[in-house]
Amino acid sequence: MLEVARYRNGMAMLAGAVNVITTDGPRGKAGFTATAVCTVTDQPPTLLVCMNRSSYAHPFFVDNGVLCVNLLSAGQQDLSGVFSNREISMEARFASTECSVLETGSPVFADALVSFDCRIAQIEEIGSHTIFFCEVVEMQQSEPKPGLVYFNRSYHHLGAAGGAA
Repeated sequence: MLEVARYRNGMAMLAGAVNVITTDGPRGKAGFTATAVCTVTDQPPTLLVCMNRSSYAHPFFVDNGVLCVNLLSAGQQDLSGVFSNREISMEARFASTECSVLETGSPVFADALVSFDCRIAQIEEIGSHTIFFCEVVEMQQSEPKPGLVYFNRSYHHLGAAGGAA
């Protein structure tokens, strides 16, 4: 089997859009930063989100059965840090940004490039992680602006038209 450190070093070369995944429902409100998000199909519109099962927020997502993928802009880099910092309470995390809701009630970030409001349709467990297959029920999109990606263990900005900023 491939060594974990070697695998992680290789995966650091895979650029990923920076997202904050949010939920709210019977279990309560929670959110975390993730790059492990991708499209599955457009018929029906479905994406997947990967989350470590040991995360404090994990049971919130499983029990609520809904989530919102908030794709962050370059100007929201600090927000990524807030939602990945285990020392910051969920209440303080959500107090740091303006939120609204769409159909599922999951928090939608006002300044996100795009927010995909989803119902969790299927859950699979692989190794240390849970894969949430999520049907997109609503979407909110802002005006184009530079995006935020994570590559080689640091943040980078992408221009609104796709070029480097």
